[in-house]
Amino acid sequence: MTSNDTRTHIIHTGADLIGQKGFGATGINAVLTAAGVPKGSFYHYFSSKHDFGLAVIDTFAEEYDARLDQILNDTSRSCVDRLRAYFDTGLETMTSCEYTRGCLIGNLGQELAGQNEAFRQRLNTVFAGWEKRFEQCLLDARQSGDIDFDIDPADAASFLLSGWEGAILRSKVLKSVEPMERFVRVFFRQCLNMP
Repeated sequence: MTSNDTRTHIIHTGADLIGQKGFGATGINAVLTAAGVPKGSFYHYFSSKHDFGLAVIDTFAEEYDARLDQILNDTSRSCVDRLRAYFDTGLETMTSCEYTRGCLIGNLGQELAGQNEAFRQRLNTVFAGWEKRFEQCLLDARQSGDIDFDIDPADAASFLLSGWEGAILRSKVLKSVEPMERFVRVFFRQCLNMP
């Protein structure tokens, strides 16, 4: 592997472990062992565990942003169908991990936002970016007549992000997608006035 490939491999391995155990419970040695990388290599790529954690957030966000853009910018579908596809993807992901992971950014927000200002700010930036993407999709839906013109895209996007993250957490706790499915029903029926 090239140097950049090794760094990316460490980040992906770490993200997987953090998704399972949390940031605080994931040690550097465990990440390096799982990645099959010598212990001394860590400090070649990261100055500290804190620096590593920020790199995990940035890498995950960059990759998730690309997937989100692919779904929400798919002009072969209506804006409402794009949102449905987004939710369907989330439901599939939760089922495939057997309710053990949820959203990495949401998990880190719950764990670290009250403990570390740098993490809180970085996580907030990620969430704000997602919210803007949802807002644009809803604005496009309103302009195309897919949703009522009196629906505020910014408010609906904020509700979507906060409610969906909460539904993901609840699904992890219940080990069932029912809270996520309920959120989707309520979002479309009550927030967007759709059947």
